[in-house]
Amino acid sequence: MTSMKDIKQRIYNVNSTEQIIKAMDMIASTKLHKARAQLNGVRPICFELKKIVDEIGALSAAESNQFYKEREVIKSSLYMVFTSDRGFSGGYNANIISKSHEHMNQGKNEKLIVIGSKGYHYFKNRNKNIIWKITDITDTQVYYEAEDISKWILNLYLSGEVDEVFVCYTQFENVLSNTPVIERILPLPLSEVKNDDIYKKYEPDLDSFLEHIVPLYLHMYIFRAFSESHTSEHASRMVSMDAAGKNASDMINKLTRMYNRRRQTAITQEISEIVGSANILYKGGINE
Repeated sequence: MTSMKDIKQRIYNVNSTEQIIKAMDMIASTKLHKARAQLNGVRPICFELKKIVDEIGALSAAESNQFYKEREVIKSSLYMVFTSDRGFSGGYNANIISKSHEHMNQGKNEKLIVIGSKGYHYFKNRNKNIIWKITDITDTQVYYEAEDISKWILNLYLSGEVDEVFVCYTQFENVLSNTPVIERILPLPLSEVKNDDIYKKYEPDLDSFLEHIVPLYLHMYIFRAFSESHTSEHASRMVSMDAAGKNASDMINKLTRMYNRRRQTAITQEISEIVGSANILYKGGINE
């Protein structure tokens, strides 16, 4: 049977853990606020660039362009997977890793760019071909890191080292909901419905225009994927810490009730012993 001293020690330990959980919850909440502000800033830019890219995909001339032309996957598929460097974020890492791994196992010869130590260790332990790992990126580095990655990916694609590029990230919807997403960003999507009337918009010619707009689109897309993933990570961690805090409070209440019952039992037993001793002394006096 657990002693009162052990219960009291457990209450102290859980209370200390609860304080740490509350601190982590506050940190996650602050980071979430900053990440959402960044995400809300980049989303409109990225969506407008995607609108332009999709519009060009409706042109007949785009079918022969190097960025849109469909390729037979001969060499490999490049996957860029966004995970976190730290845990305590619920199912955030498990969800995107599981979906990415499932997608890779469809007979593809893959190369990986892994962002976050959680994803790196997972795919390394499964002998995946990781060609670049990126960890411990600060918020101030994300924009420039996204630009470097987009240039490197574009060079791999144009040189023929990879035949298609997928980005695996977690899309933020709200604090309680985020969705793992896998999207192909190269080659760019062609529309089944053609509309050549808009060709006159692009000067001096379509190919020259695409050579400038595609690198910018890839940069903003990867920057948005960073922002979506970071926001989802902080939201998941905040929800996870909130649930852990409630569990800690429930455990403290349960242990406190247990301690009070044991204390009451001990007091009752002491009173019974005192009364019993008094009765013995009283009866002994009468007998004399």
